[in-house]
Amino acid sequence: MNRISAAYDHCESVIKHHSKTFFRAFSLLPKNQRKAVWAVYAFCRRADDIVDEGSPPEVLDRFEQEFELFLEGTFEEQPIWIALDDVFKRFNMDREAFRDMIKGQRMDLAGRRYMTMDDVLDYSYHVASTVGLMLLPILAPGKEKDLREDGIYLGYALQLTNILRDVGEDLDRCRLYLPQDLLVKHECSVEDLRDGRSTDAFRLVWEEMAGLAEHYYRLSMRTIGLYPIYSRAPVKGAALLYKEILNEVRKNGYDVFSKKNFVSGNEKEKIISTIS
Repeated sequence: MNRISAAYDHCESVIKHHSKTFFRAFSLLPKNQRKAVWAVYAFCRRADDIVDEGSPPEVLDRFEQEFELFLEGTFEEQPIWIALDDVFKRFNMDREAFRDMIKGQRMDLAGRRYMTMDDVLDYSYHVASTVGLMLLPILAPGKEKDLREDGIYLGYALQLTNILRDVGEDLDRCRLYLPQDLLVKHECSVEDLRDGRSTDAFRLVWEEMAGLAEHYYRLSMRTIGLYPIYSRAPVKGAALLYKEILNEVRKNGYDVFSKKNFVSGNEKEKIISTIS
């Protein structure tokens, strides 16, 4: 096995381990596009892990410097860079989207509090919509401008879903992405959240944000017909599978504090079978 194939295999193992939902959806892609998605995911996962592992800001700074050197053609013999180099040679990748994603990770390092929904959406753009913009040259080459807005909306929807699924896990990391003005509006106390209480007030906050996520899922599908046939089903599948997480939370009584809400393998296959 040559170094590039081995690098892609490493990236595949990363997404298979960390996101079974995205792995299942994007497995529908042709081989070259599929491998490219694995590489982009592994890059994003590395940046995310730096923050989630509580690393000092200097570690993210070094990663950012490594990326800038990579763009100049200088990189270490590590699987992520080897695979990403091949991706950049095959596709017209958006460098700024990668840079913006790293900025989003820096927001988490700063531990900032989000006062309004606009603040949350700005964060969501940087950590999630950017990933969609990274993938557009792979999924729909030549259609990036036409798909940009709805790609950003899909990122909003996915990240809001992440936020609503991971409230308890984020609080354990001293993070809270529910906007302050929404908590005040519904008289939802942070103390109740920290105590893991799924109160009526919390459910109102949760449902208002879930409604917004579902709104962005709908908007993101307006231009699904512009994607090539080979990537249409994977993109739609990723959206439908992730959207279903919201229903799983509802089924589990809005317990996002003591359990991980996920879509079962059987349910995923049912959803995929409706679109592929």
